[in-house]
Parts: sequence; C-alpha cells; structure tokens
Amino acid sequence: MAPQRRGAPKGPEGCGAAERGRPNSTKGVRAPRDVRRKWLRVAVLGACTTLAGLLLWGRLGADEDGIAEVLAGRSEVLPGRFIEVPCSEDYDSQRRFEGCTPRKCGRGVSDAVITRDEARRIRSIAEKGLSLGGSDGGASILDLHSGALSVGKHFVNLYRYFGDKIQNIFSEEDFRLYRNVRQKVQLAIAQAFGISASSLHLTKPTFFSRINSTAARTAHDEYWHAHVDKVTYGSFDYTSLLYLSDYQDDFGGGRFVFMEEGANRTVEPRAGRVSFFTSGSENLHRVEKVHWGTRYAVTIAFTCNPDHGIADPALTPPGGPSAQPR
Repeated sequence: MAPQRRGAPKGPEGCGAAERGRPNSTKGVRAPRDVRRKWLRVAVLGACTTLAGLLLWGRLGADEDGIAEVLAGRSEVLPGRFIEVPCSEDYDSQRRFEGCTPRKCGRGVSDAVITRDEARRIRSIAEKGLSLGGSDGGASILDLHSGALSVGKHFVNLYRYFGDKIQNIFSEEDFRLYRNVRQKVQLAIAQAFGISASSLHLTKPTFFSRINSTAARTAHDEYWHAHVDKVTYGSFDYTSLLYLSDYQDDFGGGRFVFMEEGANRTVEPRAGRVSFFTSGSENLHRVEKVHWGTRYAVTIAFTCNPDHGIADPALTPPGGPSAQPR
C-alpha cells in the first residue's frame, strides 16, 4: 500500500521544512521545487540589484578616484548648462580688470555653440597638422599660434621646420574657420559670465591635442595629473575646450573631470561640445587616461590682460611654449 500523503507542518519554507513534513518517498518531488523557488528569488533579487547598479552608474558614472557625477553625458544635446561655484583667491594676487576679471566663477557646457559639421572640419585641421609629426607617447600637441608640434619626444616649430610645405598642408579657409570658431567660443564665455566679449583676449597656449592609449614616454605625455590652469598658465582667466570626437564611439576613457571633495563632476566629450570654466583653483581638474581609440580636442584660453593676448594664427609665425592636453 502506498503511504498516505500528510499535510506539511507549518513552518519556514525550504528544503529542510519539506524534509520534515513529508515521508521519504515524496521528498524528491517537493525538494527540487523548493530549490527552484529559492533560486528564482535569488535570481530576481540579483537582477533588481544589477538594474539599480546600472541606473546609478548611468546617473553618476564611475571615476578612478571614486564617485563621479556626470555633468554632461555623451548622449545629451545641451543648449547650455551652467554651475556657479565660489571664486578662489587666485585672482586677488594679480592685476584686476574691471568687467572681466572673474567675480562670478563657475563652469558651463554647451552643444549649441559649434555644430558637429564645424567640429568635423576643425578636426581635419588637427589631423593634417599632426600627420606631420606626433609624440612617441600618448599625447600629441599642435599649436597653430606658436607653431609648436610634437615630434617624437620633442617639439619643433612646424612653420620653420617644414617651411613652404605648410602651404600644401593648410589652407586660408582652415585659418578662417579656426578664427570663426574661436570667436563663437569667446562670445559664449562672455555671455555665460556676464562680461564684454571685447574684454577677453586670446592667450597662450591655445592648441589642439590628440590623445591615444600609447604609454607615456616623457612628462609631456602625462596629461592625466590634476592641475589648476591659473597656476600652470598664469595668464589664463577663462579656459575652454572644444571636443572634436565622441566618448565611447571614438575612444574610451578620456573624460574631463572637475575634482571636488566627495564627488567629482565629469564632462563626456562629444564632437562640437564646448566646455568652459574660470581658470582658478575653484576648477581643479584632470583628464582620465584614454584606454582605447583616439581623442581630439582644442583648448582655447582667454585672459583679461591685453599684455598677455596673442593674435589669431596665420600661415607665417614665431615660436612659443609647449602645452598640456585636456
């Protein structure tokens, strides 16, 4: 006679409860079912945890130094985003220029200043110039103003080094486009900070950067260290970056990071995106290492001191300092 089924005693569910509540002959039926339920609960909990993690990752992003809030994501198209921060004391020790020296400090991002087509055309200028040289390490510089060009472990003056051949590399249209883009960026900065565009003067170094994952060969290749522009380049009052390639499409890593206590704020490069900020210690920053692909950008810096101003580049010109990618 087959054993009679008996109701399981009340108690916690699970393999142990099933064993106590059923004869041996039914244990093999109930136990696998309870195991499956248990693992289903574990799987659902795991999936929920993973989804929550992905949502948090998407909102904040992960930074090598901890949590990083994404100030401007790659997939966003921003007409403008501005965050005001307290000014540092960096401007107090220098001559002040009323109506220009920062009293309102902060950082902004816009995808409405430069079109993606303009960014593509500007990038072609960088590609043509850097095709003449390039660093042995991961970071190469092209400064059309001073003529500084990375070649191996050194810099050369491309106007002197290549002479008349430059006329076959660049065109007058290239320089007109560069000047027009610079003017648009200058106007955007003036509007964001409530100052006159005519009070801003282009300053050095203003340069293209190309960064890839090649290991650093010299100190010039170590672009990832945190720094303050006003300390590194005393003439800077306002800094801007125009990105010429797309984060996660053209390269991995390489985000721009504003460093703050508790949580950093990152800008994910997008071709045509302009990021700008006051150059003092209120905007300590760095660039993440590029892990794959190639990242292009151009740094355009402005000063309030006309004595530190430089002219727009032309197909003729005089030497100048090296620069640090950003």
